[in-house]
Amino acid sequence: MKKNEARIKASEITPRELFYARRRFMQLAAGASAAALLPESVLAGDKLADVKTSAYTLPDKLTPMEDVTRYNNFYEFGTDKEDPAKNAGRLKTRPWTVTVEGEVNKPKVFDIDELLKLAPLEERIYRLRCVEAWSMVVPWVGFSLAELIKRVEPTGNARFVEFISLHDPEQMPGQKFSVLEWPYREGLRMDEAMHPLTLLAVGLYGEVLPNQNGAPVRVVIPWKYGFKSAKSIVRILFAEKQPVSSWTQSAPGEYGFYANVNPAVDHPRWSQAKERRIGEFLKRKTLPFNGYADQVAHLYTGMDLIKNF
Repeated sequence: MKKNEARIKASEITPRELFYARRRFMQLAAGASAAALLPESVLAGDKLADVKTSAYTLPDKLTPMEDVTRYNNFYEFGTDKEDPAKNAGRLKTRPWTVTVEGEVNKPKVFDIDELLKLAPLEERIYRLRCVEAWSMVVPWVGFSLAELIKRVEPTGNARFVEFISLHDPEQMPGQKFSVLEWPYREGLRMDEAMHPLTLLAVGLYGEVLPNQNGAPVRVVIPWKYGFKSAKSIVRILFAEKQPVSSWTQSAPGEYGFYANVNPAVDHPRWSQAKERRIGEFLKRKTLPFNGYADQVAHLYTGMDLIKNF
């Protein structure tokens, strides 16, 4: 069997939005008994101290924490939405280090607890828009990625930042299948990475980030589709050339490198003009750049956002 023949086609692993109503009904029907099946380490979070409220926030109604922590895309733990919450309890987030290297003057290996103290923690209420046409509103906890970038001093050759997730099939059983080329990789242009909205997240709802949401550290870029937000990061690489993102490599006709939320660019298999907010029945209009156009549209002046999707 050739290497590519072992892969699952994108059309087979990307759940369609219509499946959500059925799954949500099943979750509600299961009630408290479903919670009893989940590992305690996944359900119970530790409070983060000294978290400040950030100016980068929204007035939107928050998505319930139960939905935020049980309806996830994290293929390292399985392709079904409920798989991460079921399987992520085996992930050990201590000890954990993040190696920062490449085109930087001060490469460094950060211990996760050192990383937590790198800058004051803030709670930021961001929209998270999935390419599958559903969205959430999440109170993330973290600090601007720019705080880390400044400390390692990128060289003049650093034009892109690549994020590489943990590769450990024993802890992440989804990696035993050729859904993607492991480890998971994502990337940003340097100006995107330095934008103050780009968040290095270590928690949500005031608690330590749950395993199924990308513990112990992930990025959140609120104007882009959710697949840009690399989870369980172990390496950050600064480079001169544009990195190859995992989903772009897997299905380049469906997942572009930039992944800016653009309702005018349909996914090949569904429209992006509207979305369903988790917990709501009716769809709502999708906003350009996920509603952050005033803050980030200038980054793409002169670019063809249909070609560079």
